[in-house]
Amino acid sequence: MSISDPFLKDILTRTKVIAVVGVSMNPVRPSYYVARYLSLKGYKVIPVNPGHAGERLFGQEVRASLSDISELVDMVDIFRRSEAVPGVVHEALEVLEGLRTIWMQIGVEHAAAAAVAEARGVDVIQNRCPKIEYQRLFGELRMGGFATGVISSKL
Repeated sequence: MSISDPFLKDILTRTKVIAVVGVSMNPVRPSYYVARYLSLKGYKVIPVNPGHAGERLFGQEVRASLSDISELVDMVDIFRRSEAVPGVVHEALEVLEGLRTIWMQIGVEHAAAAAVAEARGVDVIQNRCPKIEYQRLFGELRMGGFATGVISSKL
């Protein structure tokens, strides 16, 4: 399935609150640094991980499940294996008010769960990373496709 850049840009522009399911507390894990990046870009990131419920990450309380979120959530970003996606999507559709997007990370896909969400009017992105797409679409990627900081060396 081809996803257009304007569609991705629209999602990333309209989204304000992202629940990240499967976020790690370990700063070297992709789920941590993607969630951190999104929070630094101004998104409210609600971390979801039952193993760390009640702890704090990026200024937010880690929730055990999507059911523990009382505020409106625009997007659910899934950092779980593909076989866990149907349960996450089902819970998201049942308990999250205002949900507009289900985003499955790189390597995460589930056609049946995506079809269920789309049938309920929710946009679905599979096998992509919002951090990478944000950097690409909003001009933050540098040479070689990497988002790099300025590195200077005085010899």
